[in-house]
Amino acid sequence: MKNKIDYMDMLKKVSPYNIKKGILYFRHYGARGFWVKLTERFQKDDIDYQEWYQRHVPDEKELERQRRERFAKRPLISILVPVYRTPIPFLADMIDSVRAQTYGNWELCIANADPSCREVGDYLRTVCAEEPRIKVKDVPENEGIAQNTNAALSIASGEYIGFLDHDDLLTADALYEMVKCMNEREDVEVLYSDEDKITSDSREYFAPHFKPDFNLDLLRSNNYFCHFVVAKKELILQVGAFRGAFNGAQDYDLVLRLVEQAKAVGHVPRILYHWRVHKASTADNPMSKMYAYDAGKRAIEEHLKRCGQEAEVSHTKDLGFYRVKYALRERPLVSILIPNKDQADTLGQCIRSIREKTGYSNYEIIVIENNSVEEETFSYYEELQKDEQVRVVYWKDEFNYSAINNFGAGYARGEYLLFLNNDIEVIDADWLEELLANCEREEVGIVGAKLYYPDDTVQHAGIVVGIGGIAGNMFVGLKRGYTGYMHKAVLQQDLSAVTAACMLMKRKAFEEVGGFEEKLKVAFNDVDLCLKVRKAGYLVVFDPFAELYHYESKSRGAEDTPEKIRRFQSEIEFMRNRWIEILKNGDPMYNRNLSLKKWDYSLKGN
Repeated sequence: MKNKIDYMDMLKKVSPYNIKKGILYFRHYGARGFWVKLTERFQKDDIDYQEWYQRHVPDEKELERQRRERFAKRPLISILVPVYRTPIPFLADMIDSVRAQTYGNWELCIANADPSCREVGDYLRTVCAEEPRIKVKDVPENEGIAQNTNAALSIASGEYIGFLDHDDLLTADALYEMVKCMNEREDVEVLYSDEDKITSDSREYFAPHFKPDFNLDLLRSNNYFCHFVVAKKELILQVGAFRGAFNGAQDYDLVLRLVEQAKAVGHVPRILYHWRVHKASTADNPMSKMYAYDAGKRAIEEHLKRCGQEAEVSHTKDLGFYRVKYALRERPLVSILIPNKDQADTLGQCIRSIREKTGYSNYEIIVIENNSVEEETFSYYEELQKDEQVRVVYWKDEFNYSAINNFGAGYARGEYLLFLNNDIEVIDADWLEELLANCEREEVGIVGAKLYYPDDTVQHAGIVVGIGGIAGNMFVGLKRGYTGYMHKAVLQQDLSAVTAACMLMKRKAFEEVGGFEEKLKVAFNDVDLCLKVRKAGYLVVFDPFAELYHYESKSRGAEDTPEKIRRFQSEIEFMRNRWIEILKNGDPMYNRNLSLKKWDYSLKGN
């Protein structure tokens, strides 16, 4: 993990305003939380983003090529901008960024919410005279940003609508990339891009937000779409456009309603939007608009009700980021499957922690004995089976993690299967209920937990396909309490895979995909299972609120013999052949601009 602090950058940021902001953060987070936020904010990156961005900006030759390109589908895109006493330099920069678009079939629809401001009015009249694609509607009363944006929508003629704030900037290729995506995927009705932030003087780009493809659970944790969003006008009108009751989070509320109805959602993994940071902006001071975060909370609550989900939504310490705690619909039997070979003490610690700390009571434990030789292990099995909730079943063949778990699942009586390593220790009482409440959701097939090493650093916070070659755990080594890139270490989200060291899944989904692939005896069998489940149409969810300890490497030895090395290489080859498409195109729950050599969402060095 990154651990170097950029003290020079920290010193550059010292100002009376930032000191005042720091005091507010200190009061909000407390001493330890403030230090965590400060160190995460100023961690030194191996790659300078400003330099990286300049290398990835299209050059003039590419921009000219884009201007000449003629797509089969060339929709008119109306860009909506509500304006209220915007400083002219910011307003001019915003308009210039639209006029610089390489895709020419656009119109800019501006709602001026203060016609009495002569400076803004005069400037808008001037640019309208220069550029016929710019329209302005005066709004007599400033009723709020939702109402003002709806006023801009009322003069829009486009088939698609884009949303731009009055002091932000589009990149020159923003509309081109959106239309390119529309042509590649005809069913796309909502699109969003990656974004970064820009200083008020426009000299520095920073804080890039590289996003995954559509991620329902992440969207319920945070409005990660944010900027740049383009959507079909017909769909916007169908869902009721912006609602004034959600001002401050009107975009979040609209996006949630749009994705509920959209045929498909597209993501352009390029920086197409620069969010300007200045003292009045939410981008700079997240605590400046508490009403906006309350509106966001209400937007999620209403969205969940429309989706038939019973859940409690709460703010996290990081404002603008939320926790959705789903309610248990039923209390089904959960079969906990634990493969074991010897290590009676390790197994004993695992099972004691389940018995003593688990609040959910409707479970059975199935220990899958795998060629143990120590007498104390069998003595412990006899003791265990005095408990009606525990059974021991015996696997007689060689070690094959996939076959062992498939064998154990054949003895399970539960509707839900929890695959658990014997070196796991429960931390909190609600861990199983937390996982189960998510897994009961119709669209979910698998839920994975957040796992820590005994020193309270992260062992598992989800898996990304492609990391380290085939797949790897994210945020390994991150200290407990730290939140990671865009707080992803502490947010519920959909991923391509989670570890089977602690993985709950629907029995129905397990059987539908044929269980674990027995050709994968040791490595990648959980990744393969998750990918099969996603291919079958289910979500794989990472739930950071189910936390356990994982004393990893106790379960089996190192990959150090010639036979083990050959077996590992054959498993790598199997994964490459079966999942070549995702390995080639990139994990949709990650981002192609991020490193496959590190597990902390670092920039890719190219």
